[in-house]
Amino acid sequence: MNHLIKRLLLLCTGLIIMAFGVAFSIKAELGTSPISSVPYVTAAISGLSVGETTIVMNCFFVVIQIAILRRQYDWFQLLQVPAAILFGVMIDVAEYALQTLSCSNYLQQWAFCILGIFFIAFGVSVEVMANLVTTAGEGIVLAICKVAPIKFSNMKMIFDITLVCISISLSLAFLGYLDGVREGTVAAAILVGLITRQTNKLMKGIENAVLT
Repeated sequence: MNHLIKRLLLLCTGLIIMAFGVAFSIKAELGTSPISSVPYVTAAISGLSVGETTIVMNCFFVVIQIAILRRQYDWFQLLQVPAAILFGVMIDVAEYALQTLSCSNYLQQWAFCILGIFFIAFGVSVEVMANLVTTAGEGIVLAICKVAPIKFSNMKMIFDITLVCISISLSLAFLGYLDGVREGTVAAAILVGLITRQTNKLMKGIENAVLT
């Protein structure tokens, strides 16, 4: 039980760190990460908060996983739902905490963007170390790979591109202009994975100390 509690705390910590990464990306106004682009645009369209649309999207992702895997679905992964709720709530909390910060020039925007990318990557590493459940978005990629002969890395790229295309289409159709997808989105798509590989190595070094 003590071991499980530690893993739950790590999962929550990782989600909170990722939430601040999303908030920094939003603050930068250079485009969010691919996975956050749809919640960002749908929030702008609906008037809901980014946290609320994130919760809705991730719950929808869980339903898709169940539809894809059916009897193969691991019901323990339903923990993705409370994880998504925590993540969404913390995005709104993080946005509120950062509301007094402002970017007065393009360089500061990039500073916030890079901070956001680093926080997201580090949060992913902490979540991976917890080794309880995957995020709902990653769960869809894993589900597709389980039933189709596609490499995870290739499917992840296809999934991210699909989300960005959906965001662009929704933005142009409902807002009349491009929102949430910019050069920061491209930077996040490239750098989050690269940074995560490095932070994963760091977390491996402290995993035994934390979880024993």
